[in-house]
Parts: sequence; C-alpha cells; structure tokens
Amino acid sequence: MDIELTINGERTRVEAGSAEDLATVLRQHGYIGVKCGCDGGACGASKVFVDGEVRMACGMAAADADGSEIQTVAALGTQDDLHPVQQAFVDNFAVQCGFCIPGMIIQAVALLDSNPDPTEREVREALDDNVCRCTGYQKPVEAVLDAAGRTRGEESVAADGGRSVDGTPRRADLTGCCGGECDE
Repeated sequence: MDIELTINGERTRVEAGSAEDLATVLRQHGYIGVKCGCDGGACGASKVFVDGEVRMACGMAAADADGSEIQTVAALGTQDDLHPVQQAFVDNFAVQCGFCIPGMIIQAVALLDSNPDPTEREVREALDDNVCRCTGYQKPVEAVLDAAGRTRGEESVAADGGRSVDGTPRRADLTGCCGGECDE
C-alpha cells in the first residue's frame, strides 16, 4: 500500500507492506537514525516525533502513520549546526556505541520542550524506557541537564570541565544521582 508522510519536512509517498512497522519503512527509505533494537516498541531506539508526539516507530504500524508528519533525529540539526541536545551529548561524551542515542535525544528534546528546567530525577524518568547497555545513563543524564541549561541561556556544563566545541568555557557540574538516590 502507498502511504503519504511528511518526513523531516519533506512530503513523500512510500510503499509499505500491511504488516510493516514505521521504523522499517523509514529505514528502507534512508532514515537510518531510526534504530530497531527490539522490533516491538520496548527499547526506545526507534523513537521519532509523529505529529509532534514521541512514538516508538518499531511499535507503530506504518499504515497508522499515513498522512502524518514524522521528525527523526536527523531533522533536529546538521553536522555544522547541532541542536543543543545533540551538542550536549557530544560535549559530555554521552555517546558510547550510539545505538540508543537517537531515541534518547528525541526523548530529551520532548522533555525539554515540556519542562525546560527538569530535575535529575525527571531526566532519569524520561530516559527510563530507552534501553542502553553502554553508558550507564550517567553521561546522557548529564548531557540532558547541560542542554537544559544551554536552552535557558546558562553557561554550558560538562562533567570534564573542558571547553565546548565552540570554545565556550564549561564548568564541572557532576550530578550526584546513583542507584535511584537522585537530588530533587
């Protein structure tokens, strides 16, 4: 069946089998930032915005997206002009193998759109359904908190206290949340 989608601002018609999920269709059409880690909507790696709402593309039938506006992680920024969340993930060394990161970034953008000043606990809860085997979540949490500060116009924060890619000084600001004992 043919379905019509607006993907990252570009209207297109794509062929989708009746049993295909949205993640498969997007990947078949070159949107490789959409990952498939579970084939059932449980790992968070396939997160995209569908009509402005975060959805797991591997848990959604492609036919159900017909007529929808889809935004993948690739639409958030470019290599030369990253979204503040993407830049914070880079600057805070929050990317290990990278497989889960597109879903985490989509979720983090949604969180910061609805709550520009989240607590560490709120960030951890937002990222809770993004399965990651590499990072231990500390660096991604630090990156989201850093991005929150950046979007509020505050000095960027990095756990290493180094300089951001643009040369702006960063201050060390390690978070103290381990094993569920988050500061509010």
